[in-house]
Amino acid sequence: MRKLKKQQVQNLKDAYGRTIDYLRISVTDKCNLRCKYCMPEGGVPSVSHQEILTLEEIARVVEVMAGMGLKKVRLTGGEPLVRKNITELVRQIRRMPGIEQLALTTNAVRLAEMLPELEAAGLNRVNISIDTLDRERYERITGKDALEQVLAGIDAAYEKGMQVKLNCVPVRECNPQDPLQLALLAKERKMDVRFIELMPIGQGRYYTGIGSGELLQQFAEHFGQGTSIPYDGEGPAQYYAFPGFAGRIGFISPISHKFCADCNRLRLTAEGRLKLCLYYKDGTDLREKLRNGATEAELQAAINEALQQKPKEHAFGGTDSGQTEQKRMNQIGG
Repeated sequence: MRKLKKQQVQNLKDAYGRTIDYLRISVTDKCNLRCKYCMPEGGVPSVSHQEILTLEEIARVVEVMAGMGLKKVRLTGGEPLVRKNITELVRQIRRMPGIEQLALTTNAVRLAEMLPELEAAGLNRVNISIDTLDRERYERITGKDALEQVLAGIDAAYEKGMQVKLNCVPVRECNPQDPLQLALLAKERKMDVRFIELMPIGQGRYYTGIGSGELLQQFAEHFGQGTSIPYDGEGPAQYYAFPGFAGRIGFISPISHKFCADCNRLRLTAEGRLKLCLYYKDGTDLREKLRNGATEAELQAAINEALQQKPKEHAFGGTDSGQTEQKRMNQIGG
C-alpha cells in the first residue's frame, strides 16, 4: 500500500451540512448462510474475483478518506469472515492515523475459530447477527445448522472483553416469537441486543418486518417499563434500560422513525461503488479510478463530488421513483 502524504483536510460534509465520518465496507458479496429475507433459496451468482476490490484497494480508499476526516470503519459483507486474509485488512486499518474505531459485523459462524487472530490484529468491537435461539428455526431461516457455532462465537467475544452487540431482524414470516428470548441475552450480560426494522431491499421486499414500537410495547409487558437512554453518539440505535438488565436493548428504526437528518455514513460495496444511501442506486465507481491510477487528490475530488449528491433522506414507504436500489444486501453491505 502506498504511503499518502500527511495533510490537514477539512471534514467530509455533504450538501446538507452533515459531517460524514463513518464508512461501512462490504469486503465480499459471498456468505456462508442463505437467510430467507436476504437471499433467494437457490442462492445468487457470485461476483467474479476480478470485480471485487482487493484488500489493498480497500485499504487505500480508507486511508484516503481518513485524510479527509473519516473516523469510523465497519467491515461487513456478505460475510466478512469468509474473505481470505481479512485479518490483515483489520491490522492495516487499525493502524491508520485518523481511524478511531474499527468494527466488524458477522454472522459469527466462523468467529470463535478466528477470534484469536482477529483480536491480535486489533479488533475489539463486533456486531453479531442472530435472529433466533431455536436451533431448528435458525436452520430454517439461514439454511444452515450453525446455531451452536454462533453461540460459541458470542461467548468467546464476550469473554475476551470485546464490545459485543447482537443484531436481530424481526420478520413476521420467520421469527415473530424470538425477540423476547433474544432480549433476555442482555439480562445477565453487559451487552447490547438490538432489533433492526427490515429494510425492503432485494429479498426483503417479500417479507413483513415488525416495527420497533410493537416490540417496545411487548418488552414493557414482559420486563417492565424501559427507560430511554440519552443518545451516546454511537450510531442510529435508540437504547433502553429495562429493570434488572445488565445490558441495553436497542432499536434501529429506519422505516418507522427516519434518522436521515443525522446520517453520518457512506457505504463501499464489494465491487468498489461508493454508495450514498441504501434506498438509492446512485453511487460513484471508485474501482475504475483506483485501477486507472488515480492520484490521492483525484480520489478525494471524486469522493467529495459524490458526497454533494448524497440525498437528504430515503424514500422507503413512498412511491417507487425508479431510483430504488435493486441489489441485495449481501452485495451492498449490511
